[in-house]
Amino acid sequence: MSDFDTIDRRIMGELQRDAAQSLDALGDSVGLSRNACWRRVRALEAAGVIKARVALLDPVQLDLPLMVFIQIRTSAHAPDWLEKFSTATRAMPEILGVYRMSGDLDYLIRARVADMAGYDQLYQRLIRKVPLSDVSASFVMEEIKETTQLPV
Repeated sequence: MSDFDTIDRRIMGELQRDAAQSLDALGDSVGLSRNACWRRVRALEAAGVIKARVALLDPVQLDLPLMVFIQIRTSAHAPDWLEKFSTATRAMPEILGVYRMSGDLDYLIRARVADMAGYDQLYQRLIRKVPLSDVSASFVMEEIKETTQLPV
């Protein structure tokens, strides 16, 4: 489903802004009846365009104010190492994203922790589970833009 009309795009935009709104409210905002809106939403879900409906939590109120980007370089590129790395990082709830990169950096990890001690604990757990060649971290001082909304 790659051909989206204006209404599909408006539905996607509205749901990204507030997925908890009722079908009546969503239909009103995009100019459809409740049932027509429901059919469109179901079609977007069936096509895999809408992957999930989630609640976004405030990390500061959950005592996770520090975002860290962890840069990983490794000398191991075998499939078994990657499986071990993937399994280890998926099991660590502080890790929000893991990305295989092009260029001189092999992997980039985005994580949320309470403080520097929390980062050190995460780092220690990670290096115990997977051999890494070089690990460095950058700590976010200010979040200028943080969104989950894709441009539709």
